[in-house]
Amino acid sequence: MGDFADIGMKISVWALPVLLAVTLHEAAHGWAAWKLGDDTAKRMGRVTFNPLKHVDPFGTVLLPILLLIGSGGQMMFGFAKPVPVNFWNLRNPRRDMVLVALAGPGTNLLLAIAAASIFHLGFLIPDSVAPWLALNLKNAMIINVVLCIFNMLPLPPLDGGRVAVGLLPHFLAEPLSRLERAGMFIILFMLFILPWIGNQIGYDLNIFYWLVWEPALYVLDGIIYMLGIGR
Repeated sequence: MGDFADIGMKISVWALPVLLAVTLHEAAHGWAAWKLGDDTAKRMGRVTFNPLKHVDPFGTVLLPILLLIGSGGQMMFGFAKPVPVNFWNLRNPRRDMVLVALAGPGTNLLLAIAAASIFHLGFLIPDSVAPWLALNLKNAMIINVVLCIFNMLPLPPLDGGRVAVGLLPHFLAEPLSRLERAGMFIILFMLFILPWIGNQIGYDLNIFYWLVWEPALYVLDGIIYMLGIGR
């Protein structure tokens, strides 16, 4: 019975932060596109805080469970169903594509800062729920910073890829944009297959750790220092 309680506890302190992070990330994309001239997401009901509108069976359910099991309950990560955006409806497609792309990671960064700020209100929280809430807030900081940095990798269909396509000159933007169809396979290869190959041949090929986790630690340290948590 203790094992089930432990598993339930680990799920409970990761599920809500992940769900909020990916839901608000996608809602922010839809809201930004709507305000910049494209109402596609608005008409499809995707500019909403309702997580059911954004759930992706693999990215929001299966992937987080696999990562939680694989990490021994130490990490959960996921993504939501991408919000549809017709960039040609935007008032300034090239510029606004960048702004729409930045809205998601920007929201995650704000959520991480908000979660860190709530630690200062700990004296208002009943002792019976304070440890559980503290774990939720800590995990919210981690998942939002990781999601922000991960999505800013310059590879379509990630937000960083769209930013790069919008900012680079056409002769570089066009071949990069053509990677979008293969982008998800490249991401999954980097996340799962490459580290496995590295383990087989005795080399550290965990690109996710180098490109995402290490920068995330610096950002987390910066937020903690800025807000004076633990002082």
